[in-house]
Amino acid sequence: MRMNESFDDPRAAQNAVRRYERMVAQNEATFFDLEEFEIIIDYYVTTAAFDKAQQACDAALSQYPFSTELLIDRAQISAMRGDYTEAERQISNVASLDPDNADVAVTRGIISTQRGDFEEAVQYFQTALQQNPDREDIHFNLGLAYQSWQKYKSAARHYKHSLRLQPDNETTVQELLNCLETSNRLPEHEEYFQRFTDDDPYSAVAWYNLGQYYYRLEKYDEAAAAFDYAIVIEADFYDAHHWLADTYVCQQQYQRAITEFELSYPPGEPTDEAQCNIGECYEKLRDWEHARQYYRKALEINPNMDEAWFGQGVLLQEQERPFEALHFFRKAVELYGESGEYWSALGAAENQVGNIVSALEAYEKATEVAPEDATGWVSWSAILYEQGHYEEAIDLLSRAVELHPHEAHFHYMLCAYLLAAGRLREAYQELETSLTLNYEQHTLLFDYFPELEKQPALRRLIDQFRK
Repeated sequence: MRMNESFDDPRAAQNAVRRYERMVAQNEATFFDLEEFEIIIDYYVTTAAFDKAQQACDAALSQYPFSTELLIDRAQISAMRGDYTEAERQISNVASLDPDNADVAVTRGIISTQRGDFEEAVQYFQTALQQNPDREDIHFNLGLAYQSWQKYKSAARHYKHSLRLQPDNETTVQELLNCLETSNRLPEHEEYFQRFTDDDPYSAVAWYNLGQYYYRLEKYDEAAAAFDYAIVIEADFYDAHHWLADTYVCQQQYQRAITEFELSYPPGEPTDEAQCNIGECYEKLRDWEHARQYYRKALEINPNMDEAWFGQGVLLQEQERPFEALHFFRKAVELYGESGEYWSALGAAENQVGNIVSALEAYEKATEVAPEDATGWVSWSAILYEQGHYEEAIDLLSRAVELHPHEAHFHYMLCAYLLAAGRLREAYQELETSLTLNYEQHTLLFDYFPELEKQPALRRLIDQFRK
């Protein structure tokens, strides 16, 4: 296994994985040659399914116990699972059998990267590179190590070197884009990505990568054109169809997005992701019945798809059916409890049906898993405000103001809370800030305190900011 190794024939790789998974499910003996096992292991590593990769590696070693490649695979997978001691033990065994194998240094570099010792990782990868200067996966691993070390220029240099050796590797392109975006160097690289299409105008992958570049820059017209070129060259380029659909979603062209999502998988082999995306498009079009149908299709393929459960909850909320939405939101957070959006939606539904304690618990959880998202703080504070717990509401809303200091809405809310708590001087300071940020939203204050409209002093202060 070489990290970042792309599949020469993705369809054959998927077929090998299906055969293997059928073997596991039915507990039957099926023969796979060594290359097929390598493909299966690579597939699971690429999709970050490390437990399955470990299981496949163990199955492979039962048939090929003396394969150095599989022993190295096992050590690398152990590192990715966080079992560094075991990974070190395993790669030391390989080194004693084959001390000149470059993958020993590569694996030790992977272990060091996973452990956070980036300087040591770079040293190992450089050692491996001296033996094999033209191995694109070593340059890729060097890029990952430098990127994790926040040395973005060095990371980009090695990603680019990796792409010179293997221009069609989508994973390398994605990591390069991540690196350039994080270091705010994306805009200056347009010529770099265009060069691939100039060098080979009939390369579908080159146009696809250019589309990815424009998509990151939110240049959606250019991105759509690039993905379209990729599809003209290779009609069954399913990832290009997917990203063209995503681009149309960003442009709010939901009907066109649906068409492309339907082309984003082989005929007769729909994916849960595509069905869920189509459901969301119909949701945006407010076509509730079609949206529900596609969310259900996604769950038929994958009953544990949290996005589809959440989507059905959103549909019911949009139709003002919070009692029914609760079941779906609860299932979504059960499947994936690290989404602040899910917990906030559950909190809103619980609040609507009068389950105040459950609503407070959900909003508290939303702020735990996503403290940077203001929604949980604002909604949690609103319930406490309605119950007369003004000081607690002020503390919570202050977090949202810290996160979004230029959001006038939050300042108006905080002004109302301070007025309710009798903290008049602070309230007027917040009001001045609010009016400076957005005068037009001052009516929000009267939504909280209708009686304030009759306060002449307050009205005079507001009028001072009228343009």
